[in-house]
Amino acid sequence: MTRTLWDSTVGKKTIMAVTGLVMLGYLVAHMVGNLKIFFGPGEFDGYAHWLRTMGAPVLHHEWALWIVRVGLVAAVVLHGVSAYQLSRRDIKARPAKYVHKRPRASYATRTMRWGGVILALFIVWHILDLTTGTVHTSFEAGHPYQNVIDTFSTWYGNVIYIVAVLAMGLHVQHGFWSAAQTLGVGNATRDRILKTLANLLAAVLTVGFISVPVAVMTGVVS
Repeated sequence: MTRTLWDSTVGKKTIMAVTGLVMLGYLVAHMVGNLKIFFGPGEFDGYAHWLRTMGAPVLHHEWALWIVRVGLVAAVVLHGVSAYQLSRRDIKARPAKYVHKRPRASYATRTMRWGGVILALFIVWHILDLTTGTVHTSFEAGHPYQNVIDTFSTWYGNVIYIVAVLAMGLHVQHGFWSAAQTLGVGNATRDRILKTLANLLAAVLTVGFISVPVAVMTGVVS
């Protein structure tokens, strides 16, 4: 049953939809956590500490965090592999160019593939920068507030982050709509609401994430 689901086009689209919604839920939670930086280092560092102790005393230190991490990695891998395989199937199904031009797709639709690649590369950089500190020359373990300030005090840190967030916004806008259609939520009466919700989610996430580097650049957060 599982193998049949994975091998079918409908199954892959369903997996993409479900894993996409899982990642969307994480993005919303992550954005809310990021916004705690506006309440000062005590609030932000306290939140980062709570992430490592959540689930206590039932779970040991960082166990819950690692469960979330493993779940997210699984979602990202399944989402990416499904997207790649569906793309290859689409190409094989129509190797010749269309005789008639296809209707022009939206910008978000046309950039979904490249947006996914940008986001995958950004995730790797983001982890090396603010989680492990591998590419962060002034990284201080246990001081996430200061680490964020340091990252967004550099031009390249801001450029990388903002470009990735813009790609994420476009990805969410089209991805949420596609997931709704795949899971059978959309219909003639709900389409307008779903499109509005997709646009709203993309806008809120984009503004929410970008507000942090902008606040550091302008001195609102320091």
